Amino acid sequence: MSMIEDRIGPKYRIGENSFTIEYMRRHEGNAMPQPHAHPFYELYYLLEGERVYSMNGQLLTARKGDLILINPHDVHTTSRGNKPGFERILIGFSPSFATGMELGVCGLLPFERSRLLHFPESEQQEMERMLWQMMRECKERRPHYEMVVRSLLAQLLIHIYRVEENSRLMSPGPIHPMQDKIGEIAAYVNRHYNEPLTLEDAAARFYISPSYLSRMFSRFTGFRFSEYLRVVRVREAQRRLLSTQERVQLIAEKVGFEHTAHFNKTFKQVTGTTPLRYRKEHR
Repeated sequence: MSMIEDRIGPKYRIGENSFTIEYMRRHEGNAMPQPHAHPFYELYYLLEGERVYSMNGQLLTARKGDLILINPHDVHTTSRGNKPGFERILIGFSPSFATGMELGVCGLLPFERSRLLHFPESEQQEMERMLWQMMRECKERRPHYEMVVRSLLAQLLIHIYRVEENSRLMSPGPIHPMQDKIGEIAAYVNRHYNEPLTLEDAAARFYISPSYLSRMFSRFTGFRFSEYLRVVRVREAQRRLLSTQERVQLIAEKVGFEHTAHFNKTFKQVTGTTPLRYRKEHR
């Protein structure tokens, strides 16, 4: 990939944050500094380069022609792959923007799970045509451009569905011998988040030295081990806050926190709000 200079934005919007689309090209890869979640859908299409996504206990290596599908409220982060630079188009859209479309997208959302989808080379041109047309419409803002963007988004979602149905391709291989092992450890954390877990416990269970596990876990997930554990616990707490009537104290205990005060503080650090406010605003 030949990229001479960085190019970022602008980020085009419909409404305040109903729909956004942004192009980015970086000569050197960057990492998302903090675990991140948002109340909207995200589509991350890689035009060039390589990125490693960490989310829901998965480590996903995205390369040219790959699309990362992210459901609302799924915590994720990104880091660089073997190739330093990358070029991508990023779309965000709210559930209300999607459900407001009258173009038969019922059943296409939410995504079955946040995941990586590889587009065969024969399908990449059509995918990129729709993305660039969306960008053009948002830039030029001609009459009824919002309706055109909605139509293109519907076509995009249908295209994603058809490609996935027609070709359930295997994920690309790991970029490092430890990547599969770190994936196993992340999955273990996702299953046992409600138990007392430490870096040393995980290292002993998987026969790795704590210092090496710490370095590799941070490299491939973008999280420190303790940070990842906190995020997994908070993600489960978010689910319980919205799907149950349980008290905050009980939820804190069920997701692995010994003290409610510590839970409240951690929850706000990860989500930017308190548990009670989160429950009130998202129900």
